[in-house]
Amino acid sequence: MVSGPAASAKWPEFAQELGLNLRRARHAKDLTQEQMAELVGISLYAYQQYERGASTKGGTATNPRLATLLAICQALGTPIHDVLPDVPPLIASHLGR
Repeated sequence: MVSGPAASAKWPEFAQELGLNLRRARHAKDLTQEQMAELVGISLYAYQQYERGASTKGGTATNPRLATLLAICQALGTPIHDVLPDVPPLIASHLGR
């Protein structure tokens, strides 16, 4: 069971859009998923999950670590804000703000 900010109902949509943005940026650099994984120092499977936006096909939305996402952006030569979609609400609205 997912808890914390990634439990937001909007997180799966965010994760999928992030994955699409990563794929577009990778294609723009004419790199394969294998090359990206090697450049970043992660497994091919992990990189594929990030582009798919899910840990398993039809499964839990992926939630890459910030350090991994920064390394991916460095490998792409792309600022992180170019791959991040609009951030969905991640905190409970009952806080009265």
